[in-house]
This record gives sequence, structure tokens and C-alpha cells, in this order.
Amino acid sequence: MTYPVRRPSSSRHVPLRGLRHHVRSWGAADRMPLVMLHGWMDVSASFQFVVDAFAQERAVLAPDWRGFGLTDNGPGDCYWFPDYLADLDLLLDALVGPTPVILIGHSMGGNVAMMYAGIRPERVRAVINLEGFGLRDTAPERAPARFAQWLDELKSPPGLRDYASLAEVEARLRRTNARLSPAQAQFLAPHWSVPVAQADGRTRWRVAADPAHRLVNPVLYRWAEIQACWQQITAPLLWVEGGATDAHKWAGDAAEVERRLALLPSVQRAVVAEAGHMLHHDQPQAVAQLIEAFVDALPG
Repeated sequence: MTYPVRRPSSSRHVPLRGLRHHVRSWGAADRMPLVMLHGWMDVSASFQFVVDAFAQERAVLAPDWRGFGLTDNGPGDCYWFPDYLADLDLLLDALVGPTPVILIGHSMGGNVAMMYAGIRPERVRAVINLEGFGLRDTAPERAPARFAQWLDELKSPPGLRDYASLAEVEARLRRTNARLSPAQAQFLAPHWSVPVAQADGRTRWRVAADPAHRLVNPVLYRWAEIQACWQQITAPLLWVEGGATDAHKWAGDAAEVERRLALLPSVQRAVVAEAGHMLHHDQPQAVAQLIEAFVDALPG
């Protein structure tokens, strides 16, 4: 079964900070865009199902983060979270200028959106955070072991497996998320992977990501700094979770997520039933309805 794309996207590359950043676009360019930010080990095409489920056409911009999808890999052998903030800031400068935007981020993209909304509150009209819970807080005494682990991994860099066919990629996607339909997996597979010619003339398919993303980050996650950014958010905020999510574990547990939520000055909450962490794949219609209702209710 082939996934029925309702609203085809277009692609362009924007040079930023020495890299060619791929940006996927939907809808009319003259409208204020929704800026959709994908998660770790994902790509911009991941939002196709939500865009197709919108009741009306909307302008959408979705970049591939550095080292993912069709954006260039980073210049070094590691990736640093502040680079995502800088890439987003300059991307907005290049594509929309000073006009405040609506940020919609999933997982890692949600974490970027939340931090950016507190760092540049004047640039953000609203935030929709799809399961961007943050990570576990870390204690300073963990630094020596973390640095040692990073040094060891640099000497034996991680890899990403490849696949003999797109059908194998589809199967891999469905093993990761059993709620993904065969048609959705078939659509995502050629976006989530890239063909690599072999010496024997055959083609294999490699995950469209820099293996360096698998390196442990030597910089500890310090929740107090993240909290300071979150508490500077002035834009309306919609916080969305999957009813069957297990992603609270990355922040610690569900109680820790609730504690973090309580620190936000103002937030609307929604839970998407029968959806896990990849809620924009599991229930795109429900996610699209939440986004549209929130966006259409914004003042002005």
C-alpha cells in the first residue's frame, strides 16, 4: 500500500554557519509559517502525516538538523546542543526575518523549541511541544567518568547499520514503532535512509544521519540552566504527550515531568490517546487538530 500524500513538500538548501541546511516546505510562502523541528534520529519528512491531516493548507517550514536527513554533517566529530539553537536562530533570520513564529518541536526538537522560546522570547509567537521533556539532571561528580567515556568512544567511533533494501528499512521502522502503518513506513523509508553504492554494483541503504550523533555527550545536562530558559518563556505554550508514552524516563519519571511543568508560567496540556512517543506518526489527525485549534485561538 502506498501512502497517499495530500500536500507534497518542496525542498531547498540554505547555507548557514558553513553547512548546507535542508529545509522542507509546505503551503503558501506568503503566510506566517509553522516551524516544525524534528527529533533525534529523525528527519523533516516525519511531519508529512500531520501536514496532510490539517483541515486547511498552512505554511510550514521544517529543517533537517545538522547531521540529519539532507543537511550537511557537522564539521567535527561531535555534536553540541547549542549549535541547534544557533542554527535555528540563523535559519529564522534567513527565511522569515524578525517576524515571530510558531515553533512546533518533537522530542529533541521540542527541547530546542522550549529553550529558544526562553532565550529569544521576542522571536516566538507560540510553542507547541510534542514530548520534549528534557533529560535527567546530572551531578557534577559524574563529569570525570563522562569525559573518560567520551574519550574512549572517540577512539572507537560508533557506526550506523545499513540495509539491503528499502523494504528492510521499512521493517526496521515498524520494529521501532509498531503503531506505524505499512504505508507510513513505506513513505518514510527513503527519507529516513540514503542509498549507498557498493563496490559490487549493488545498493545498500544507510540511515540518513551522521554516526557521530551516537557519541556520548561529554557536557553534562544541567537542569537548572534549562529551567532558567524555560521560565523566561512568554509565548503561549501547548504541551502534548502520547497517552502510551514511555519517554518520561529520559527526564527521570512522570513525577519529574510534572514538577518541571509546574515551573512554567502558563501552559495548556493535552494527551493524545493510543499514541506513544512518536505521536505525530501514531495519531496524526489528533495531533493536527490540537495544533490547529491552538494556533487558530491565538490572539491577533
